[in-house]
Formats: sequence, C-alpha cells, structure tokens
Amino acid sequence: MRDAATWFDNYAADHQNPTNRLIHWICVPAITWTVVALVWLIPVPGWLGRPGLWSVLAMFLAFCFYYYRLSRRIGLAMAGAFLSLALVTDSLYRSIGSSGLLWLAIGVFVVAWIGQFIGHKIEGRRPSFLTDLQYLLIGPAWLMSKALGRFGPAY
Repeated sequence: MRDAATWFDNYAADHQNPTNRLIHWICVPAITWTVVALVWLIPVPGWLGRPGLWSVLAMFLAFCFYYYRLSRRIGLAMAGAFLSLALVTDSLYRSIGSSGLLWLAIGVFVVAWIGQFIGHKIEGRRPSFLTDLQYLLIGPAWLMSKALGRFGPAY
C-alpha cells in the first residue's frame, strides 16, 4: 500500500484548478453520502439486523482496512464523517422512507458526478480514478487531510 503522502501528492496533481477543487469540496462528500445511502437501502433480513446494516458494515470495513491503515488521524476523522453520514442517512430513511431516499440519492449522485466531470473538464485532466480505482477512496481522504491540515499535520 502506498503511503498517504504519495496518494495525496498524486491526487493533488490532478486537482490544481481552484474551480475544480471547489467543485470537489461539494461533490466528493455528496457522492460519498450517496454511496452510503444506496447501500443503506439493500434489504437486511430482520433476524440479522435493521436497515442500514450493510452500509454501516461497509463504512466499518473501509475505516479498518483502508483509511486507518492509510493514516490513523485521517482514519479517525473519516470514522467521524461516516458516523455523521450514517446519522443523516438514518434520519432521511425514517422521514422520507426507502423510496424517497432512493430517488434523492440517485438525483444527488447524478448531479454530483456531472459536477465532477465539469470540474475535470475545466482542469483539463481526467479524473484520477480512471488510472486507479483506489482514488475513489482517496478523494474523501484527501479532502479530510485538507480539513485536518488547518489544525496541524494532516497525517
């Protein structure tokens, strides 16, 4: 596994344009939430648990086997972000139901990906994940590193 600095340096090279960066600050968290929400909707047998179990399990595995191994500080911050996403998703699930959550997540997903591709068109570089799918996981961590960097070393 590459170290965090290498991943983030490579990712940053594809994200130099300020407009593209701004778009990423909006769209990457939105896309991350849509993945949480869509996995939340996968049916869970009643004897096994409640709605959202698969999503919580996926976030836990991403934390344990990816983010925490990449950087303890970023991993813990991502765990907090995942907890927030789970609380928002559960609240939406309870208030608008599974069908409402499905359509909301699909709509946000489509709009956010359109935004991402517009940002990369402005940047003049293709999205990083087209060279390595791990960049789909690095995007949220890179933003988290930027946020944490305001309070000291990010990783």
